Amino acid sequence: MTSNRPGPWLLGLVVCVVVGAGAPAWSQARVAARYAVTAQDLAAGEAALASLAVRGRAPTTGYARERFGQAWADVDRNGCDTRNDVLRRDLMQTVVQDCVVQRGTLDDPYTGAPIPFARGPDSAAVQIDHVVALSDAWQKGAQGWTPAAREAFANDPANLLAVDGPANQEKGAGDAATWLPPNRGYRCVYALRQVRVKAAYGLWVTAAERDALDRELGRCVVGVG
Repeated sequence: MTSNRPGPWLLGLVVCVVVGAGAPAWSQARVAARYAVTAQDLAAGEAALASLAVRGRAPTTGYARERFGQAWADVDRNGCDTRNDVLRRDLMQTVVQDCVVQRGTLDDPYTGAPIPFARGPDSAAVQIDHVVALSDAWQKGAQGWTPAAREAFANDPANLLAVDGPANQEKGAGDAATWLPPNRGYRCVYALRQVRVKAAYGLWVTAAERDALDRELGRCVVGVG
């Protein structure tokens, strides 16, 4: 089995990242509205979810990070590794030296909090998350891919986000049935990314995962205008 690379419609999914963490319940609708999606994006996400096969989770037997190639390879041959490509894309006010992001500020989508980034002992405060975790992908179809296809998936910017380090560690290899961003307003965009990546690569979902994704898509706020 080989993977299908996502097209421009997936890479063009715009993520709006704002607001602080810990919003009270009465403000959740306002927070969600700041992450509003277009009707077109929502319809595409719903269609993608409907297209996903529903199966049980395969065992993790044989999984290792190395099965997805070198971590943060320069797959696009632009001279910069994938980690620094994503940091440069997602951080604001970046200072870059020889392709390496030295510092910047992240408006974290998972917590809603601003996080300063500085390369050095505390650089793990900002980590690069595989929105569809590699281990989850392995258990839902990726173990049948070629090594080249797995490396492409692991470095695909459509499946990568710079996020809060502790939140990323808490997520681990969880799917939508076991973990969602604590920033509730962002969950719609997160679900859209998950279903569209899984559809693009022919991965499947469990029944519980499908239900969780369907629930979050049902809570999306569609922007006006």
